[in-house]
Amino acid sequence: MDESRWDGEWEDRQTAESHNRAWGPFAAVGAAVLALALLLGHSTGAFDVLRPDHDAAEPEPQDAPDDTRPRPDSSLLTEFPEESVLFQNPLYATGRLASPPCPAPELDVHDADSMEHFLHTLTDCLDQAWTVQFAKAGLDFEPPERVFWRKPGSSPCRDYPSAAGGFYCRANKSIYLGVRDIAAKWKYSPESVVYASLLAHEYGHHVQGEAGILEYYHEQRRQESDPAQQSFWTRRSELQANCLAGVFLGSVQVTYPIGDSEYETLLEDAANTADREGSSAAERTHGSAHNSALWLERGLSHQTPGSCNTWTADESLLE
Repeated sequence: MDESRWDGEWEDRQTAESHNRAWGPFAAVGAAVLALALLLGHSTGAFDVLRPDHDAAEPEPQDAPDDTRPRPDSSLLTEFPEESVLFQNPLYATGRLASPPCPAPELDVHDADSMEHFLHTLTDCLDQAWTVQFAKAGLDFEPPERVFWRKPGSSPCRDYPSAAGGFYCRANKSIYLGVRDIAAKWKYSPESVVYASLLAHEYGHHVQGEAGILEYYHEQRRQESDPAQQSFWTRRSELQANCLAGVFLGSVQVTYPIGDSEYETLLEDAANTADREGSSAAERTHGSAHNSALWLERGLSHQTPGSCNTWTADESLLE
């Protein structure tokens, strides 16, 4: 991450092209998910929260924990009273995400108009779902602006096209995706769910921003002098965005529709867009293939923002 860019508070998802890796047997995911459930707490109630806020590129908080709830790592707690925005965010206590009917339009990945129509349709669904969810939490919510580019341009955060094909810019609360770039990055995959997942991930960063999570996360990250610790903060945010993407996709799985084949494709894609094996601690900003898929799966299964509290999760789930 280029620290000079953080004033714009952007985040992007690493490209599938540069992180192409085999995921392995799908059954392994099921075992990993079970491990996650045991570490995080079997019910989503263990991650629900009561008070504070959110952005669009990092992790989230929860409510006053009882003895059965995982407690925040003491190293994450600072003198800032706003820490509860991560650990006890009111969004965590809102239950299942609203699920407006969201049938995916037919997609021709070689046609820019078709891709743009697909992205707008899915973003409309995301706007509806998260507007209702924030109202449940008693929080204000403003849907993000959309920039689905076809030619080079610039945002307050960076120029585009970007290496990742898309990014979220908190400075102007906008999601940027290249209608041709993302198709090329994903090698013109005919599976529309991979583009839906990318969009929902960047939208997840917006959810973090609107809930107050991004602002506090960025402030804590800036205070770290160790690049490895900075990246650890970033992984919490990115894995939370993965989970939030899963929450939305799980909520619309019937009307989209998302069946077993699409489900497996989503998990494989999450693994393929994770950190490269062998990366240094300072370079690991998006999590391992294993954990990237785990957090997406958790969102898909539980469909609640409260299940996405990476800020109190065991460190082994954040590698």
